[in-house]
Amino acid sequence: MDTTYYDHGTAAERWERARMFFDARDYAGAARVLEGLVQEVPELVGPRLLLARSYYHSAQLRRAEAELRVLVELDPVEHYARLMLGRTLQRQGRSEEAERHLRIASALTGEFEQV
Repeated sequence: MDTTYYDHGTAAERWERARMFFDARDYAGAARVLEGLVQEVPELVGPRLLLARSYYHSAQLRRAEAELRVLVELDPVEHYARLMLGRTLQRQGRSEEAERHLRIASALTGEFEQV
């Protein structure tokens, strides 16, 4: 098996490597590590959420949206995934679609708009 720096090591080592890339604002590097990790453990929220954030910050909005949609399907009450999905849709000019997810995120955190 041919491995690279991005997919070398245990899942825990790759998670730490991805977080280091993300913290250093190398979002594309973080995504390269996380893509393999998410394929390996698709049910885990943490790696998939960080992958979505990496895509979002590197302006890969369609990819971010796809990961976030999987997350809200896996865990419908994951408020941060809902918030990010709403913001990702907004950045794509889909404000009406974003509003639903932003409202759900607000409701999940108990932060309701004052009317």
